[in-house]
Amino acid sequence: MFGLIGHLTSLEHAQAVAHQLGYPEYGDQGLDFWCSAPPQIVDDITVKSLTGQVIQGKYIESCFLPEMLSQRRIKAAIRKILNAMATAQKNGVDITALGGFSSIVFENFNLKENKQVRDVELDFRRFTTGNTHTAYIICRQVEQMSAQLGIDLAQATVAVCGATGDIGSAVCRWLDQKTDVQDLLLIARDQERLQALQGELGRGKILGLEEALPLADIVVWVASMPRGVDISSIPLKNPCLLIDGGYPKNLDSKLQQPGVHVLKGGIVEHALDIEWKIMEIVEMDVPDRQLFACFAEAMLLEFEQWHTNFSWGRNQITVQKMEQIGAASVKHGFKPLLHF
Repeated sequence: MFGLIGHLTSLEHAQAVAHQLGYPEYGDQGLDFWCSAPPQIVDDITVKSLTGQVIQGKYIESCFLPEMLSQRRIKAAIRKILNAMATAQKNGVDITALGGFSSIVFENFNLKENKQVRDVELDFRRFTTGNTHTAYIICRQVEQMSAQLGIDLAQATVAVCGATGDIGSAVCRWLDQKTDVQDLLLIARDQERLQALQGELGRGKILGLEEALPLADIVVWVASMPRGVDISSIPLKNPCLLIDGGYPKNLDSKLQQPGVHVLKGGIVEHALDIEWKIMEIVEMDVPDRQLFACFAEAMLLEFEQWHTNFSWGRNQITVQKMEQIGAASVKHGFKPLLHF
């Protein structure tokens, strides 16, 4: 059995969909209440592969909200993620994906030092961030959508915003090794990590956001938006392909410029309907078929019986592992979202 640990995009979103989750009493409650609310299994899932194989899963709503990332509430955020992981393990889930901010909180706050959660000793082999599949899907979106827009990768400049993150660094490795992209622009806040990545790749220009974006034919955005940063006034090329791999995906409203095509990055479409309700709550355009690639990774690991932490740790994703999960993705009927 596979599991998916997720969360909603804001307190307002959580209040609006509480009744759909089966907890209408949560709908009128404020952030303090949500900080104390326990994780809940809110969906049972059935997925059928193109091979005919059928698997079962559970969706665990962590009741974490991004507002909990403030310094005053960060302990609540940490508690939410650990409790959701313990809930998955106690319910016999073999492999669980940490969706959205769950994996970021886990990595940034080194939660692997917190194996004991009340009466549960977490077995981290049962969990995956899903980042390998996400990085693979974003790279395939770059390759296929650039062709649709008439952007020749051999003559293109690709800017990766969030280049030193787990997904961003994997995207850079793929573009370096698997494509003939002309130039890579590396954007991140940590200059030491940027220089290490540049050294690993043996290429790439380290630039700031305002300097890099106007030069890029393709922008891969896999970073959180720094507070106070407004990118709406930065002029982009025409045409420009922007892959929005952040969460929540909102760059289409921030970059409304002629010729700028914003694609929801890291989203896959399944060839067959999935029996679940949770993607309606997170407002996917085609909720029976579309989902986050990180969630799909847990499904792929269950289909293949690879019950291991396939994506784990910071900047450990290799092109070889991206190819491995990519082959499984194609086999079982997943494909990148390729329309705006």
